[in-house]
Amino acid sequence: MSQLITTDPIALQALMSETLFSTGFETTATEVNQMAVEPEKAAVPLFDTSEEEFVFQGNKSSGVLFILRYPAYPYFSPAAEEAFTKTIAALQLSLSNVAVVNLANPQNPNDFKRIMSFFTPQKITLLGVDPVSLKLPAIAHNAYMQGRIATVFNTFSFEEMFADVQKKKLFWAEFKRFIGAADTQ
Repeated sequence: MSQLITTDPIALQALMSETLFSTGFETTATEVNQMAVEPEKAAVPLFDTSEEEFVFQGNKSSGVLFILRYPAYPYFSPAAEEAFTKTIAALQLSLSNVAVVNLANPQNPNDFKRIMSFFTPQKITLLGVDPVSLKLPAIAHNAYMQGRIATVFNTFSFEEMFADVQKKKLFWAEFKRFIGAADTQ
């Protein structure tokens, strides 16, 4: 039996009984054949998975946590990841001594109490995440909220900072103070 390969949406609609959605990527006939031969390689998830309650990058023992929401990437876009690593490196931090969690990962609960319980952070930076989405009070951009256990710093996503140099300057000035304050506690 030969394999049927088509990209014609009308033909696919006639042959398929389920609704399919495109994510805007294209595959070649060779890739489709490869997926048919090796189906275990066909389903590469966008997001990491883990046996733990949260999927995260880095180390949660330091008490420094970055929360972001990037639906198109496991953590950051390539440009944002480069900017992030350079930013934290300038303050003697690295992925080995901070934790990064992407709330767009469906495995990660969007629940601030569970985040606090799992990560036990002292310093939390919200990178483009609306505090209200975590059921926190509204916090202005580049401002803090001091809690009983942790301080939350609300700031822009890296994409917002790439688009507006003024936002980048505001972030950097306040972020240095925020992280520097971590050394005094």
